[in-house]
Parts: sequence; C-alpha cells; structure tokens
Amino acid sequence: MEALIPVINKLQDVFNTVGADIIQLPQIVVVGTQSSGKSSVLESLVGRDILPRGTGIVTRRPLILQLVHIEPEDRRKTSEENESKKNGRLYRGIDGEEWGKFLHTKNKIYTDFEEIRQEIEAETERMSGNNKGICDEPIHLKIFSPHVVNLTLVDLPGITKVPVGDQPKDIEIQIRELIFKYISNPNSIILAVTAANTDMATSEALKVAREVDTDGRRTLAVVTKLDLMDAGTDAMDVLMGRVIPVKLGIIGVVNRSQLDINQKKSVVDAIRDEYAFLQKKYPSLANRNGTKYLARTLNRLLMHHIRDCLPELKTRINVLAAQYQSLLNSYGEPVDDKSATLLQLITKFAAEYCRTIEGTAKYIETAELCGGARICYIFHETFGRTLESVDPLGGLTTIDVLTAIRNATGPRPALFVPEVSFELLVKRQVKRLEEPSLRCVELVHEEMQRIIQHCSNYSTQELLRFPKLHDAIVEVVTSLLRKRLPVTNEMVHNLVAIELAYINTKHPDFADACGLMNNNIEEQRRNRMRDLPAAVPRDKAAAGGSQGGSVSEQTDGGTGNWRGMLKRGEDGAPGDRAVAQPPYPSSPQKGHAVNLLDVPVPVSRKLSAREQRDCEVIERLIKSYFLIVRKNIQDSVPKAVMHFLVNHVKDCLQSELVGQLYKTALLNDLLTESEDMAQRRTEAADMLKALQKASQVIAEIRETHMW
Repeated sequence: MEALIPVINKLQDVFNTVGADIIQLPQIVVVGTQSSGKSSVLESLVGRDILPRGTGIVTRRPLILQLVHIEPEDRRKTSEENESKKNGRLYRGIDGEEWGKFLHTKNKIYTDFEEIRQEIEAETERMSGNNKGICDEPIHLKIFSPHVVNLTLVDLPGITKVPVGDQPKDIEIQIRELIFKYISNPNSIILAVTAANTDMATSEALKVAREVDTDGRRTLAVVTKLDLMDAGTDAMDVLMGRVIPVKLGIIGVVNRSQLDINQKKSVVDAIRDEYAFLQKKYPSLANRNGTKYLARTLNRLLMHHIRDCLPELKTRINVLAAQYQSLLNSYGEPVDDKSATLLQLITKFAAEYCRTIEGTAKYIETAELCGGARICYIFHETFGRTLESVDPLGGLTTIDVLTAIRNATGPRPALFVPEVSFELLVKRQVKRLEEPSLRCVELVHEEMQRIIQHCSNYSTQELLRFPKLHDAIVEVVTSLLRKRLPVTNEMVHNLVAIELAYINTKHPDFADACGLMNNNIEEQRRNRMRDLPAAVPRDKAAAGGSQGGSVSEQTDGGTGNWRGMLKRGEDGAPGDRAVAQPPYPSSPQKGHAVNLLDVPVPVSRKLSAREQRDCEVIERLIKSYFLIVRKNIQDSVPKAVMHFLVNHVKDCLQSELVGQLYKTALLNDLLTESEDMAQRRTEAADMLKALQKASQVIAEIRETHMW
C-alpha cells in the first residue's frame, strides 16, 4: 500500500502540466491561525529548514509539498526520473542525499535547502507582491529524501482577523475563501493546527474544519507549542480528547522557538529534544505524540484515504477522458486539404438540411416540432384550421344579398333570381381564402429558415469552427429561399385566381347540392298550398303558386318590390312591411308636382316571403360552392408550396452552395478558423493526454497493492 502515495504524486504532476483542478486528488491540507506553528510542523516532517519564517503573515501562497521517500542507495534515482531521458542517456542528478524540485523551474535541482527557501520567498513576492497580500496560485515543491515518509501536504496562509500594514481590508475573507477552496475537496484530509497555549474551544482551525467536515471523518488535530503552556497547566485533557473529541485523533508536538531558529538549531536536534520533553511531561502519551508519530499517522491516514478514493477517482478520470475525446472530435482536425474539406462540409450541410425536412436527421429535436414535421403541422393544423374557421357567409348580410340581386336585375323587376348576383357574391367570398393561403407560404418559408440554424447547432458542428463559411452558407440558403418566395406566392395567388376565373355551376358536388335545394323548395311550396284557406280554389292557388309568387306579388298591392311601395304610397293602403315605419305622406293634390326623391325609403323593414326565399337560395348556393372551393384550396396550396418552395430548395440546395462557394479564391477566407478554436483544440488535446496518462498510472496499481 506504500505505492499509493507516489501514484497520487504522479497524478498531481500529470495534472499540474495542464494547470487544471478538474480532478480532486487526495492530499493533506494544513489549516490554522496565523503563527500557530503550521510551517514549523511541516519543517519537522521534512526534517529541513525549507520554509520562510518570521512574525506576522509569512505564508502568502498555497504551497503543495510532495514528500517522496527514497532509499539511500538510490542516489537520486526515482522510477519517475529513470523513465525520462536527457541527451539520449538516463537523467541523473548531481550527487547528494536529499534534493528538491519546483514545478515552475522545470528540471532544476536544488540540493541547498537555503536556496529552496529563498526561491519560495522570491516566487511568493513575484505573484503576491511585497505588501503582505495573498495569492491563490499554488507553489509546487517536491522533496526527495530517505528521511521522510511519502506524503502530500498543502500549507495555506494562516487565518487572520485584522489587516495589518498594506493588507487589503478584506484579507480575512480572502484567506477564508482560499482555505475553503482546498478543504472543500472531499478527498482531502484536514490537519487542524492549534497552539497549546490557547483555549482549544476557541480554535479557528477546528471551527473551519467542522464547517466542511461535519462528522469529523477527515479531520486530524495537531496541538503545537506544548512547551509554552502556563506554569502549572498541561495539555493532558486536550490530548486525551476530553475537551473536544476528534475522530482521527489529537497529536501534540513541540516546535523550535524563534530563538532556536535564529541560533540555527537543526530539526534533528529539535526532534530529539521534543522526545525528551514528552517523556518528561507526558510519559504515558509519549509514544502517541511527537513529530515522528505524526508523520507515520499522516502517512497511514493518507494511504487509507487514497485507497478509499481510488475507485471513484478511476471512474472520474475515465468519464472525463471520454468527455474530452468527444470535445476534441467536435473541434475537428486541423485542415490540410482545404478544397476537399470545403466540399465535404457543403455536402454534409445540404444532406443534413434535406434529412431534417424528410425527418431522417441524426439529431431529432424532442422539445418542439421542427423541419418536415413542422411543415406538416402548418399545412394540416394551422392552415387547415384557419380555412375551416372562415365563415362561408362571413361579412355578408341579408341586405347585401338582396341588394346584389336587385342590382343584377337592372331596371326590370326579375321573375327569377339572377345568376350574376350569385357569381358576384361567391367571388367576393372565395377571395377571402387568398390571405390565409399566402400566410401559409410565409410560415413554411420561416420554418425553412429555422432549419438552417437547427442544422448549424445540432448536426454539423464543424461549421462552428469556420464562422465565415457558416455565414456564407446561411446567406446562400437564405437567398435561395428568398428567390423562391415570390414564385410560390404567385402560384398560390393564381390558384385563387383560377377559382375566381370560372364559377363552375356544373361541378358534380354543386349540382347535387342544387338538386337537394330544389327538392326542399318544392316541399316548402306544397306545404304552403296545404295551409291555404278552404275559400281559395285549389286551381287558382296552384296557378298563383306556379308563377313562383312573382306576378301576383307585383300586382297585388306591392308585397315585394319598389313599385308596390310607390303604389301603396298613392293609394294609402297599409302593407305588411310598413309596420314600425313613419307614415308615408298623403297623396299630392292635383296640379302639384311630385318629387319622388322626397319619398322616404324604409331603412329596416320586414322582408317579403319572396325576398326571404331568394336570399336563402343565394346564401345556400354560396355556401355550397364556397365549401367546394375551400376544399380545393386546402388541397392545392400545400401541393404548390411543396413543389415550388420545399422540393425545389431540396433539389437545388447542394448545386447552389457548390456554385456560389466552391471557388479557389474563397477557400482560404471561408476556412479561416475562429481565433480561439486552435487554442481550445490544443488545450483539449493536452487535457486528454493528461487524462490518458493518469488512467495508465492508476491502471498500474494492482488490487493487491491496496491492502
């Protein structure tokens, strides 16, 4: 199981090369208040002075510290370094027992640990400035030594409350956000450092740890400065967990004082003195406290934690690798043969456009109708329902019908209903079908415009690589649709004009309707004859009825025409339709001229039986013929739209695109990638390579290594 921590270190190195935090790797995060001894604990684990020391805020950038245990005889050879070659031979460092490497200095080897400390200070000031501000960009340091155990630690700035010097006013919030960024990782172990000379109940480190680790399953407490407690007090209760219990345990350590550091006291001597102090003050707890026990405990915790996290980590890496592979495929390969690429993209777009109309597209929309399905909906739902909602007699009143009949008779009273009035009125009604028909063409045209965007977004993502080609294709297709729109509109207009050009009263459906209507009229006439009084002889009634009521009504005192009204005005005889009308003026005296225009014309009056019958006949005929025409229009307009617009665009789209765009002069311009596409492709390729390498690293671990 010792092999697990180097595996995580390898993974960290792999992902550091691409600078990504997409994988949350197991690591130990050191948290504590300012000057609580965090850096001293880390130095004790390393066994060397490597970290900047002083008062106030010293750690101002996260330091990711990887400790790699090597055998003394390895002489600086690690399996990782043996794999890398330099100038054709195995890369070996200069002689030395311990050394360090920074990620930002690439392959530079540091054998002098004073240099490592100076490099950390310089790198901190380079990014954070020298005004005590902080930066969240981490410094990566790897230490190789036979005196360390395998560990991955993160040293963070100490928690502070009040800004000092030139620190920003929100320094407390900045530091808390930085700490939470690392401890929120569920794969991290939190090392909460608290000074023994402060009350454990006021520990900021434990408070912060509990906010993200409520059940305490990944928090280990470290109590520093055991030798600085007030005289007469000890940390026995704290170390035994009687004050605040911590699941993973509480370990006490003794750090070097500032005086020891100034006097160059070595870490080895400090650890020896620490052991002596623990034996003297806490003999019963000496074997479960101290720096060496802390190192072994952290090593064991980290190994078990890695073992628990590894299956999920493996799955996560594989999923991300598949996602980045898909992303890289969508970006496409760099273009070599521009001519072939352009032709391929044009052909693919045209084919996808046609497939979307036919309903065989690869990407089928589930949120809404699109393409051919939408066009079908327009034809049979939108257009069909609109036509059905058109009232055959809409906008036509009985007075309009009566007026048309009278205007068609001229100066002579008509014995029969004139056909001209029927044609005039039915044309007026049929004309109303033109507007919804043209609107249908417009809706289909809009949908074919939308299909362009659908194909660009879902089907041919390669087009997004070449914005100029995408714009050019959209322009060509839009232009083709725009050219076909007037032609289609003209055809639809002609369909209505054809219906208006010849009113076919011999149409089979219309003839059947007329025959049925004549039967109804004959039936009504017979009913009226039965209802006549017995005093009227049948033959006279029949004779009067056979005239259709026209002659008798014209001579019986004026029951149905203007002449009757004038006669009634002269005779003073009341008529049925004069009810509720002002009385007509009395007959003029002899010798005075009569101005007929002064005779008031009734505005609203009761229609005579004949007028009602004539209007009913015309209205029924109009309705019957209108339904026939509407049926024809409902059938022929979708066919015209399909032929002149949809099918024509499908047939001509590819040839139009090739003719307009497949030109040598346009190749370079059209196939210019968007500015960030090449960069995104490179980033995706690097990340995919890192994920594949990480997958190989994890795959090398056998199950037996985990137990």
